Amino acid sequence: MQFLLAFVVAAPLLGAVAALLPAPPGLKGKNPDQAVLRHGVTVTGAVLAAALVLVAGFDHDHPSTMQATTDIRWIPALDVRIHLGTDGISLPLLVLTALLTFLCALYSYFKPPAGPSAKGFVALVLVLESGTLATFAVLDLMLFFLAFEMVLIPMYFLIARWGGEGRQPAAWKFVLYTLLGSVVMLLGLLLVGLKSGTFDMVALATDNGRGLTTSVQVVAVLAIGVGLAVKTPMWPLHSWLPDAHTAAPTVGSVLLAGVLLKMGTYGFVRILLPVAPDGMRTFAPYLAAFAVVGIVYGSLACLALARPGAKGDLKRLIAYSSVGHMGFVLLGIATMTPTGVNGALFANIAHGLITGLLFFLVGAVKDRYGTADLDTLSGATGAALYGRAPRLGGLLAFAAVASLGLPGLAGFWGEMLTLFGAFDPAEGLSRPAFLTFMSIGAFGTLLTAAYLLVVVRRVCMGDPRTTPGDRPEALATGHGGGGLPQPVADVRGYEFAAWTPLAALTVLAGLWPAVLLGLTDPAVQKLLAGGKS
Repeated sequence: MQFLLAFVVAAPLLGAVAALLPAPPGLKGKNPDQAVLRHGVTVTGAVLAAALVLVAGFDHDHPSTMQATTDIRWIPALDVRIHLGTDGISLPLLVLTALLTFLCALYSYFKPPAGPSAKGFVALVLVLESGTLATFAVLDLMLFFLAFEMVLIPMYFLIARWGGEGRQPAAWKFVLYTLLGSVVMLLGLLLVGLKSGTFDMVALATDNGRGLTTSVQVVAVLAIGVGLAVKTPMWPLHSWLPDAHTAAPTVGSVLLAGVLLKMGTYGFVRILLPVAPDGMRTFAPYLAAFAVVGIVYGSLACLALARPGAKGDLKRLIAYSSVGHMGFVLLGIATMTPTGVNGALFANIAHGLITGLLFFLVGAVKDRYGTADLDTLSGATGAALYGRAPRLGGLLAFAAVASLGLPGLAGFWGEMLTLFGAFDPAEGLSRPAFLTFMSIGAFGTLLTAAYLLVVVRRVCMGDPRTTPGDRPEALATGHGGGGLPQPVADVRGYEFAAWTPLAALTVLAGLWPAVLLGLTDPAVQKLLAGGKS
């Protein structure tokens, strides 16, 4: 178990180095690009297999206990250690990261993104995977910061070199926002470590803030929280996200939404809640207020983009929807209750599955029609997916209703538990204020349903027999005027292989939420109780 966790974290990094080396003569395949893309599938597949073995060997009777731990002295003067471990909180995120990265590598093998060499692309994806996995596995504040920052450069180059229109400004915006937030976060982490005398996250969680004064906790939560909020992203620190998603290649958008956003909310749960509870209690109402504003703002932005004539980009719309969904995660954390925090962790996983699937589907629609513009894709002269590509249209509708929180699918439980947590927040928090936040959040679920149903109606419905005429975008896809339009390719085999696990897990988590909650609840109870089971 100890070796498995270390392998899961380190193998992608070693694979990234190997990807940059010349392929052995017997493994070159048809061309060097195919060889390195196959290498990416092999490495990410091995990491996923190791993560699944880690799940099988995990002691599910004691999910609150740190397991598969490694603890090696690294910088004795600062008591910085190479400390790895996993419990019921981090294990689902490790598996989610390994799964999404493998599916992205598999998808890219059959449909490589347009851009520079495949070697650089595969190496960057593997470095990104290693940094994300390390963030969820490390148990030292300094290592957490290093892993947290490790993902910035790979994602910058994935957007800037393999992205679409506007990729350079979007990539710079992503880096500048996250770097500025991280500088403030580093100061907060140093403050906690130096004042408490240790950077060990397990020891700090067990101490539960008793070694830190209230003023130190308040300053630490403010500093660390800013860096985590930028990565989450929390309104109003979210403005880098729509540009990054719109410009990123399909797999970049999947990884950005599916795993990178989870790093911020994980930091709130793993560091701030147990290490600085008094500071969190001070800022919890403000965090909840920003969260519900983000829920409503994200939904209204999506409604504006979905409006006919708005020239809304479908990728941009899904990006704004992430602002709203992550608002529910932050609201659950702000309640500081087991119910709310469990709901936040559940919503994290659900968002990774559902939004990852949505970005895969939107990328496929854009590939087929040459555009993600909703006005072009809508109506009788647009996509009409139900008639032209029924499986693709059905999957898009499925992902949309999962995202809006339909009961029986994964999106429902996280939002419901979050709202229940706000109904009865932790002792010391204003219940009238949180009841107000709960009401606003519940209203946000209605707005979410509204814009997603509008998207499904505009993209999936319409008369497939009507030709789009001689518009440039129609000619580019072979749908010119005169006669019936040529058929649109439905779901291909490699797309089916990449998307089916996400759809299946969305249904499984919706019908059997105890699988996930059984892991997270004991660990959350222990975390909020100051290390006591």
